[in-house]
Amino acid sequence: MIRVSEYVSLGHPDKIADYISQWLLDRYIEKDPDTRYAVEVQIKGWHVTLGGEVSSKYEMTAEEIRSHVRDAVNDIGYTREYMGKWGSENTICGDLLDISIFISQQSPDIAQGVDGNRGWGDQGIFHGMATYTPKTCGMPDDHTIAKRLCYQLFKSGLGGLDIKTQVVVEDGRLSKVIVAIPLLEDTPVGKVKRFIRSRLRGRYKLIVNGTGRYVKHASIADCGTTGRKLAVDFYGGNCIIGGGSPWTKDGTKADLTLNLAARRLAKNYAAQNKCDVFVSLACCIGKQEVEVLIRDRADNILLQGQMTMNPEELRKAYHLDTPIYASMCRFGLFGEYQQDKAWE
Repeated sequence: MIRVSEYVSLGHPDKIADYISQWLLDRYIEKDPDTRYAVEVQIKGWHVTLGGEVSSKYEMTAEEIRSHVRDAVNDIGYTREYMGKWGSENTICGDLLDISIFISQQSPDIAQGVDGNRGWGDQGIFHGMATYTPKTCGMPDDHTIAKRLCYQLFKSGLGGLDIKTQVVVEDGRLSKVIVAIPLLEDTPVGKVKRFIRSRLRGRYKLIVNGTGRYVKHASIADCGTTGRKLAVDFYGGNCIIGGGSPWTKDGTKADLTLNLAARRLAKNYAAQNKCDVFVSLACCIGKQEVEVLIRDRADNILLQGQMTMNPEELRKAYHLDTPIYASMCRFGLFGEYQQDKAWE
């Protein structure tokens, strides 16, 4: 059986967009833990567009928002020094971004369902999984390998920050590794290959920069949009994905919190039953009752029916009223790099 997963670094344009929104949400949460937030981001070249809704006791000015956006991109590593190394024709820096803001108040129709009834703010379907593999923190091995390698390359300084890794596992054995990493002329591909071989042992086919050249990167080379890397953010090629992105949302939003709840349920049932577990959830706007189906890999049903899931209780239990949103986004929502999180 062949299983494939990929991962992208925080410097990928789609993840830059995710990170900007998460960073900005943290700044709101620091001022008002009850902030309601749904802000999408797009970045292309030197231009960033923010659009969405915010309801908060803290009224952030446009200049504050622009400052926070620039701080987020600098925090990834796209600084003036980095741009000086790669050239402004090849990458970006946070300080020089042009930022457009289109943010309004949350709809009162949604707010009455959340605030009055303490129900979910939208309808939706959500899926989660956990493997019975403690050494990979309950995550599929192909996804874990892709993420670890991407993380190591991102931290290594061998190349640029906009990295993609993809791995193929065949019958439990690593058979192919594909990597895209920006490289300057003075960095030979062989150096990167040696780095990868030193971290991933065994016999497998290795491809680095399949076109032969990769210099232009980040939003210079590609347009980044929030919520476009869901397979990367969740479980790779191992689990179906629901209709919502976990990014750009506060803890009252089902798109975030019920995805975390699905993962928490899957981990609990995987530990109890010593098997891989898949969870499906579905909710209704303004209601707390959630449809639940939990099964194993052979489609044996472990639980089905309804559960009451209170958004406010889950928000508190997962500490989503604290500024942890950017840290969720840095190296994957689940698994070994999020072991400090309540859902893990």
